This record gives sequence, structure tokens and C-alpha cells, in this order.
Amino acid sequence: MKNFLRSMKSNFVVVGELLGFLWQRKLWWLIPMIVILLMFGLLMIFASASGIGPFIYTLF
Repeated sequence: MKNFLRSMKSNFVVVGELLGFLWQRKLWWLIPMIVILLMFGLLMIFASASGIGPFIYTLF
């Protein structure tokens, strides 16, 4: 479990650095697109890895 949490922490650091880079380079208009792609990816992961998958699939 600790290894999983460490890997998730490092993933969030990468996302934070990406958002900081986009903000610094005045590419702030890309941030909403990246956030939506990340949310869609998380939705797909949770849909396939949990018992609520059939309920999420009915939304689409």
C-alpha cells in the first residue's frame, strides 16, 4: 500500500509541474483541456476497477 501511495504522490507532482509550466508560459488556455482529459482518464480507471463500473457505463 505504501508503494502505491508513493507512486501516486509522484504522479501528482508531475501533474503539478505540468500545470505550473503551462501557467508560466502563458499557455493557461490549455489547462482546462488537460484537466478534462485527466478526469476522463480517472473515470475510465474507476469504471474498470470497481463495482460501480456498470453504473458509470450507463451514463455514456
